Amino acid sequence: MTRRSDEADAACAYRRTGIAPVRETGRLKELTGREREVLLLLGTGLGNRQLARELGIAERTVKAHTARILEKLGQETRLQAAVVSVLSHNVLCVDPFCLCHPSTVPADAWMPSAV
Repeated sequence: MTRRSDEADAACAYRRTGIAPVRETGRLKELTGREREVLLLLGTGLGNRQLARELGIAERTVKAHTARILEKLGQETRLQAAVVSVLSHNVLCVDPFCLCHPSTVPADAWMPSAV
């Protein structure tokens, strides 16, 4: 087994692979309101059945929305779209009281509590 150089170990995985999910956030403008809602929910990890229940639509419709989202964002898999969703939450989410928005989260909220 060979040991990679320290420089290669320190290089950003995005830079090494040439894949940067954050780059896709500019393409969010191409999504309809419903597609943005579906994308936001994809980031929660829910399955199609749960998404359909949450949105009040058929599971088949969720699959159709997901396919269009993947196409518009240039993603190959649902997981890739979910990553874009999580990285773009502050752009996709319109809830002003959402605890994921930096302006509503207390500075120490993400810090582990001292034991």
